[in-house]
Amino acid sequence: MKILVAGGAGYIGSVLIPKLLERGYEVDVLDLFWFGNHLPKEVKFINKNIFDLEENDVKGYDQVIFLAGLSNDPMAEFSPAENFISNGSAPPFLAYIAKKSGVKRFIYAGSCSVYGYTVNELYDETSPAVSNYPYGISKLQGENAVLQMQDKNFSVIAFRQGTVSGYSPRMRLDLVVNTMFKFALTEGVITINNPAIWRPILAIQDAATAYIRAVESNGDISGVFNVASGNYTVGEIGDLVKSGVKKFLGLDVQLNIKHIQDYRNYKVSIDKAKKVLSFHPKNDVETIIEDLVENREKFKDFDNPNYYNIQVFKKISKK
Repeated sequence: MKILVAGGAGYIGSVLIPKLLERGYEVDVLDLFWFGNHLPKEVKFINKNIFDLEENDVKGYDQVIFLAGLSNDPMAEFSPAENFISNGSAPPFLAYIAKKSGVKRFIYAGSCSVYGYTVNELYDETSPAVSNYPYGISKLQGENAVLQMQDKNFSVIAFRQGTVSGYSPRMRLDLVVNTMFKFALTEGVITINNPAIWRPILAIQDAATAYIRAVESNGDISGVFNVASGNYTVGEIGDLVKSGVKKFLGLDVQLNIKHIQDYRNYKVSIDKAKKVLSFHPKNDVETIIEDLVENREKFKDFDNPNYYNIQVFKKISKK
């Protein structure tokens, strides 16, 4: 099987693609390489903007995975216009080109941020998706648009991902668990702005597994799927990071608890992904911390701007 991964040189793709290669798939990557290239040498690269693609560029692929676009709230709020182009328009454009080219499946990397603010409810895929922030709005637009194209010959699987965390060769330190880990090591203090709010956390190894399950699922499966390793309050995440660095590194760190209002609060059910895709996460916050500890020498330059998406995006935007 031949797979095209848009945005495949990024945080998730740098973990997922080696796993796809191990399973015997032929994988090509479409990317502008804002954050460099950490992929195996056997991967073929297409350095091209999604909107410059033509049918011939996508012809011959069996599946397309969309990991591209702007990836967090700071980037979306820095440039709402680019956010809506990259997250709201690029996914359906690529899905449209892929469908016309004979691709059989399109897998979309969405976000649980589409749920906005919930009040102590476990949300499944039928629950209201109402976000008031540019990032959440744009991810829902992209999701809705690609789902419009599904039919008996074109499967569309859209993931609503929890906050991905853990080590990747294309490292990020702007994700909640990774960020707390960094401050635990550099300052000995973990600051928690609001301990009460809920977040679904997705270990990056579990994220890669979710995409593999989608790639290998029956061709007639389509739809939206929540994917997460578990639901946690931010206060609990802080406690787990604190205990994790104590367990694995022998470090005692302090917690700095604040109570700043946050209008993003959600926890999700992954029962549908379990039942339909056989997605069974094997990780939690403690194993994420263990993963970061084991690989910490590979990203010990915590000030590297490539580890913070907003820093790279601001630099590119000035050109």
